[in-house]
Amino acid sequence: MSDIDVHGTVTGGFEAVREEFAAAVAGERGPGRAGAQLAVYVHGRQVVDLWAGDEVTGGTLTGVYSATKGAATLVVALLVQDGALELDRPVAHYWPEFAAKGKDRITVRDVLTHRSGVIGVDGGLTADELADDRVIARRLAGQRPYWRPGSAYGYGGFVTFAVVNEVVRRATGRPLREHFEERVRAPHGLDLYLGLPEALEDRFREVLPGLASPEELAAFWANVPGPHSITGIGYGLNSTPPLDQVAFLNTRRVRALGQSSAGGVGSARGLARMYAAAVWGVDGAAPLLTPDTLGEFAMLHSTGGDLVTGEAGQYALGFQAKGLRYPFLSANSFGHNGSAGAESFADPRAGIAFGYTRRRFSFDWSYPEHDRLAAAVHRAATGA
Repeated sequence: MSDIDVHGTVTGGFEAVREEFAAAVAGERGPGRAGAQLAVYVHGRQVVDLWAGDEVTGGTLTGVYSATKGAATLVVALLVQDGALELDRPVAHYWPEFAAKGKDRITVRDVLTHRSGVIGVDGGLTADELADDRVIARRLAGQRPYWRPGSAYGYGGFVTFAVVNEVVRRATGRPLREHFEERVRAPHGLDLYLGLPEALEDRFREVLPGLASPEELAAFWANVPGPHSITGIGYGLNSTPPLDQVAFLNTRRVRALGQSSAGGVGSARGLARMYAAAVWGVDGAAPLLTPDTLGEFAMLHSTGGDLVTGEAGQYALGFQAKGLRYPFLSANSFGHNGSAGAESFADPRAGIAFGYTRRRFSFDWSYPEHDRLAAAVHRAATGA
């Protein structure tokens, strides 16, 4: 099936997942093999640990982009569970400067469900500014929303969780990434970092640009919205020059700061283990989230057309609504993907925690192997 070696293990009953993973990496375009990783837990026990590609091992770290939002949301869920944050309080209750330009009634829930209208700034943010949540927050504080808050929803790919981070910092005195390190990453041994230590740089492998024919590229760019459209603003394209997403996490400063929207670095093992720890617990530890907290954050909040991404939206609270993305999953499945091709989620009913990373972007940001891998995992886990 493949001219590329697949490494790692699957437990009995998950052999078809290995075959689907082999097919996915064999279908990669271009010279060499940039590679991918897949890890799966079922009810807190690891059942899949696979990797393939040039310079890729099970412990390789790469940029997970917006899969970072899942890690950031887990921190918020823990703080809500503790009583340190209230979802329906205005952001300005914690951060008074945010009230400017008609943002005084925007709640923490509005931000987490992409209903705030705060998806960027007029004139854009440079790549250097987008590396730092504190700088983003200062710019957003004086920005008018791009639609009336609460009237619609739209994805703010690189800035939304800078607002969340500032709320966390104002409410607790510490940034979100410190909470993630102490409450989530370190105690559960996750290979997932919001702020990659320099000592681990030798494990990082750069993400690579997508490959396409001239005809494919021409067709793609013919349908790309302008940089100052709602979609362009949501993806940071309204700066000069427009944001180069491939270069973003290949920059050491971005990895070191670990901004909360898209600056995470990790592996498939780290993503899957995080969701397993959140819902079921790992290695004998109790789950991080109580059933009530899990129910609140997995509940559908923003559905229908996304002003930025079109029909590719659909959100629970902070997380993407994976039960809508993959209809074979249960309704309250949740997680988050990333623009370089990372995917991660939990299906509380089926017991699945799923993590996938790849090093090469798709030129059109489409990753059909996600559907095939998720379906193969679900079939194996449920016997369906």
